[in-house]
Amino acid sequence: RSSTSTFRAELRNMAAARPTVSIFAAEGEEEKVSKSVKLPGVFLAPVRPDVVHQVHTGLSKNKRQPYCVNKYAGKSVSASSWGTGRAVSRIPRVQGGGTHRSGQGAFGNMCRGGRMFAPTKQWRKWHQKVNITQRRYAVCSALAASAVPALVMARGHKIEELPEVPLVVSNGVEKLSKTAAAVALLKKLGAYDDVEKVIASKTMRAGKGKMRNRRFVQRRGPLVIYDKDDGISHAFRNIPGIELADVNSLNLLQLAPGGHLGRFCVWSQGAFERLDALFGTHKKPSSEKTRHKAAYRLPQLQMTNSDLSRLINSDEVQSVVNAPKEGTKPAVLKRNPLKV
Repeated sequence: RSSTSTFRAELRNMAAARPTVSIFAAEGEEEKVSKSVKLPGVFLAPVRPDVVHQVHTGLSKNKRQPYCVNKYAGKSVSASSWGTGRAVSRIPRVQGGGTHRSGQGAFGNMCRGGRMFAPTKQWRKWHQKVNITQRRYAVCSALAASAVPALVMARGHKIEELPEVPLVVSNGVEKLSKTAAAVALLKKLGAYDDVEKVIASKTMRAGKGKMRNRRFVQRRGPLVIYDKDDGISHAFRNIPGIELADVNSLNLLQLAPGGHLGRFCVWSQGAFERLDALFGTHKKPSSEKTRHKAAYRLPQLQMTNSDLSRLINSDEVQSVVNAPKEGTKPAVLKRNPLKV
């Protein structure tokens, strides 16, 4: 948690030094700032890797397909126990004669050709419900972490050439419909390095997935978040590693792949300006997203500084605590006088 508090302090310092975020023009050949907007309050939410990891574990279970072994596997032979008194174990044995198979143990999980222990069933509980409050907390944490350059770089994204994090582009990006125009925009903003990282990372999958239409694996690239789809999904969908998300339905599995915070996000201006209405700020609740007519409020930390060693050793605390006691006599073992 000490490292998390350090990242939070860095984010708060960044917000104090730069409470506004630049919006870069999607049009034109050169990088140009069109305007500045206030940093949404969700980016000051607590970064909680424990909450994100727990919610990610639960949500990722909801796309599993049921599987089980054949219920007749290992049970297709006629076998019965020989009983006691024949100096052999009581495991069922294959009946008949004239072959090596007759007399061999069958059915048990310790037998060759037997069934497995506790054969898997398709009615296993595959899905897991995650509370909506926890899901929203995790999404807020993931959004806040996406604005910390240290966390984004620690996740492996190439953002050295970016002019700013978070990266916000004017609403013209939502009207792009050609992949060539989208690639040119990413190169202009310095975000194409992350796409090249994805292209270079494509490799053959290890294991049986090669035979099951999952032949290649590659890294994750930028997440493009938009408000209105006027062609943006067609423009970006064919670029390796890039995913798209609607700001109205942000998904933790995209914001924190693998449960790891710090996804590199490219925002459209409309999506960025709607965050305060969707998630609220620390002073007012959300105005658009409600549950049972109750507005959503941003989570807040109980401790503004969770670095306990720094708190204990601070001048304010040390000035009021008692001085350490010196010269105390060591404790002597008290003997029972009745047994002396």
